[in-house]
This record gives sequence, structure tokens and C-alpha cells, in this order.
Amino acid sequence: MSRDSDHQEVSVLKLTLHGLEVGYLAGFQNGRNVLTFERSFREDIQRPTFSLITHPNFPRAEKLLSQSWSKQQQLHPVLSNLLPEGAQREWIARGLKVHRDNEFPIFAHLGADLPGALIAEPVDPDQVEGPLLATLGDARPVKIFSDDEARRFSLAGVQMKFSMKEKDGRYNLSSRGELGNWIVKTPSTIHKDLPLNEFTAMTLASQAGVVVPEIKLVGVDQLDNLPGIKLPDESQAYAIKRFDRDGARRVHMEDFAQILVKYPHEKYDSANYEQIGKVIYDYSGDGLGDVQEFAKRLLVNILLANGDAHLKNWSLSYADAVTPRLSPAYDIVTTCVYVENESSFALNLGGGKSWRSVHYDSFKRWSEKVGVPWRAIEPHLKEVMERARDIWPGALKDLPMNAQHKKALKAHWASLPEDFRIQ
Repeated sequence: MSRDSDHQEVSVLKLTLHGLEVGYLAGFQNGRNVLTFERSFREDIQRPTFSLITHPNFPRAEKLLSQSWSKQQQLHPVLSNLLPEGAQREWIARGLKVHRDNEFPIFAHLGADLPGALIAEPVDPDQVEGPLLATLGDARPVKIFSDDEARRFSLAGVQMKFSMKEKDGRYNLSSRGELGNWIVKTPSTIHKDLPLNEFTAMTLASQAGVVVPEIKLVGVDQLDNLPGIKLPDESQAYAIKRFDRDGARRVHMEDFAQILVKYPHEKYDSANYEQIGKVIYDYSGDGLGDVQEFAKRLLVNILLANGDAHLKNWSLSYADAVTPRLSPAYDIVTTCVYVENESSFALNLGGGKSWRSVHYDSFKRWSEKVGVPWRAIEPHLKEVMERARDIWPGALKDLPMNAQHKKALKAHWASLPEDFRIQ
């Protein structure tokens, strides 16, 4: 332990996953934070997967677990990406009276209901002893003080969204000790009719064969115990069933910013779709099936003019606590109606980013770089196109997206190259 731990205070969180101790996260007074893994966790070859980079099959996993993960202010990306961004981050930081970049207190505040199955619990100073105490140097363990605010949860993303429990058609903000089973996104003060847009895009994606969770539109008047946030004069919110919750059971998951060890601010420019596809193909419990599903979603994002399919909008989940699988799709929005002259994906695909220059050959180059045979991908893309051309024009008429957005989406369909054009 370096001298910057000497004669200062430190708070400690115990991290558990499916009831097993993963390790301890120490937050020092000077902003430094250190994650140390428990020896019993490191040596357990049947341990639950904390992150793909710690999976026994992942290169250097044992070396990574044998080291302390030390950072300043921000947490390690595997933990940092569990925290919200944007307006929601600001809202929580203001309530805690801390800087938005001082992530340890925010993480401590939200530790009972993080995305996935990880739980972070404060350790009483009297319980900091033995090997753990030795790692803290001369720093003095102190109690983590917290307010009595019961509504604690963390959902990564830039919109205002809440983990809510549905009962008898009402949606209540999750309280301490209770897990929400729906993510509810309230109307946006910036983007008009965003809940209607996302519900429509996700419904069309499902109709094209993409795996999505249960989704619905709910009345804003069905939402109880919301904090005092400003909402526009719109009557409906968007709700998506949490696939990281199964009743009272937590299902672990992580997004690709965590997997590729990137911070949220790097989600647009630090990787490409080939890298994501290769990780899925090489490490998923069903590599071929999941990379075929990934290819279908890439095409659907192009067809729906979603330019925001960045690293945090793709995830792996661990239903059996160990084996990675591509999670259901989420956060598919027709973004071109909100971004003037938008015409590209969030990340590179087959060497390019433009919707209007993408062809089957682009996907063929992508599949070659991923290492999956093109013959295993092409039929799935053609099935998506067949469904989209047959179903979408009629379905769009009855979906709730506003008329201006529908017009823009149809214009987008007509502007695409011939391979992917929808009349």
C-alpha cells in the first residue's frame, strides 16, 4: 500500500455475487479506490462470473484476480459502468452532496440494487480486520454514513429511468430491500415522444425476429412515488421488463464497456462491431447462435435508424451464474428523428459507419473479421429483410410513434442501399 493511504480515513464495501464474497472495495479520503479480491473467490474454479475478464477461460484471468484494481476518483470500468450517467448521475450526486466524478460514494449509495447480481454492502469499521486491514496501510476505517433515502437503484444510461415494482397495474419506485422488476423511462424534456418512439422501434425489432424482453407503455399517472423531477406534458412512459431479475433472484449481466474495460465516455470510439462479435463468438455458451442474433440486431439497428447502438447498449448475461450469453435487446430507438442529418452507426461495421453505404458485402467483411462463416450469417440477414419488408410498412400504421417520426422512418427506409431498402 502506497503512502497516500497513511493517516487518512477509508470506507470499505464488501462485494458479493450470488452469496459469495468477491472482495472488498476500499474508498480512501483522497479519492483513491482499491478493489481487492478474496482468496477463496480467486481459487474457486467454479466461481460465479464477476466479469468475462475474470472467467477461467479468459486469458490472464487469474493474473487479473491476483492483483488489486486501483483507480483515482472513478472506479475500475467493470464497476464504473454500473453507475448511471448524465442527468440521473447529477441528480444522485446532488442528493449525496458529492462531485459527480467521485464514484465511490455513489456506488456505496446504490450498492443494494445495481444492474446484474453484484451487491455492495458497507463494512462496519470494527469488522475490518486481518488480511483486509493489512491492505489499508495506516488508513483509519470509518463508517459509511448515508441518508435515510430508501429509493436506491442504479441503471446505466443517460435518460431518467427508474427501477419499479409492478403490482395491480401500479408501478412503485423500488424501496430498500425490494427489487424492481421493470425499468420505467419517463417522458423526456428534450426528445419529444421518446417513450412512443422506443416502444415502436422495439416492437418492430421483435417483429423482425430480434429477441426482446416484455415491453409496454404505461400511463404516467400509474407511476407512484416518483421523485420531484420535471416532466413534459406527455401521458405515457415506456416500461421494459428487467432481464437481470427473475422474481427475487438476481441474474448477473454486464455491458460491453465493462467487458472491453472502457469507461462510459469511451463507448462510441474505442471499439467496433467486429470486436464485440468476436467476443460473443469466442466466449458465449452458444457462440454461433448468439453471433447470428447479434448480426440480426446490427441490421435491425440500421433499418430503424438507430445511431446509438454503442458499447453500453450490448450486454452479456449469466443465467446460470457462470456462462455468458448475449442478453435480450434493449435501447433500440429511431434516433435519426432527434439528431439532425444523422446517417451512421455508433461504431464501425466492416470498415465503415454510414447507413447509406452498407451492403451485404459489409456484413460479409464483418463476419470474416469475427471468424464466423458467411454462410452461417447471410440467411439470417435475409430472413430479417423478408420480415421487415412484409410486416413493417403495415405494422407501422398501427404503432404509437408520432406521425412526424413515422414519416422520417419511412424516408430512411427509402434512402437505404438496395440490399436493405424497404418500400
